[in-house]
Amino acid sequence: MIFRSFPVPPLGCNCSIIGDPTTKQAIVADPGGDPERILKELQELGLAVTYIVHTHAHFDHFLASGEMKRATGAPLWLHKADLELWDNLELQCRTFGVPYTPAPPPDRWLKNDEELSLGEVAGVALHTPGHTPGSMCFHFEAAKLLLAGDTLFRGSIGRTDLWGGDAQAIERSIKTRLYALDEDTRVITGHGPETKIGHEIRFNAFVRG
Repeated sequence: MIFRSFPVPPLGCNCSIIGDPTTKQAIVADPGGDPERILKELQELGLAVTYIVHTHAHFDHFLASGEMKRATGAPLWLHKADLELWDNLELQCRTFGVPYTPAPPPDRWLKNDEELSLGEVAGVALHTPGHTPGSMCFHFEAAKLLLAGDTLFRGSIGRTDLWGGDAQAIERSIKTRLYALDEDTRVITGHGPETKIGHEIRFNAFVRG
């Protein structure tokens, strides 16, 4: 599996690229901004985007989605419970003082435990509500890799004081879905440094395993 993750503006969201080395197909997760950078990374890796997935619909995780779709033709995938957030992108941007870039409606609704297949690469979409109602994590078991979005951070968890947040739900999601994964699973967080499931089970300040 080809993998690359890097922060993008305006808030340093970690955008990730997952690629199949045989078919040269790719998934882009959370194109929060700077589509030119994302497209350049794809070009360097020799990959073509098959679909674009979102861990949730806060503006900093999909601000470049419209431009990425126009440039690649790839469909946008989201959990339906976050549609209201997606539809209020302009309000979100205005609230945080960020320039508004329109995004078209999602093309497909992600479902819990839905398979994400890409040539020989296989992953699963896990519904992990709490940070938002439709928050998703993307687990690639063979690679021991989890894209956690803003559900789980190194030593911390996602905020629940924003639109649709639920403190009890995020704790339940982390304990039942994420802490059930292999402890050696590498966790790419929505912002900041990566971590591992085992580290968070033992040392997370908010949710212990």
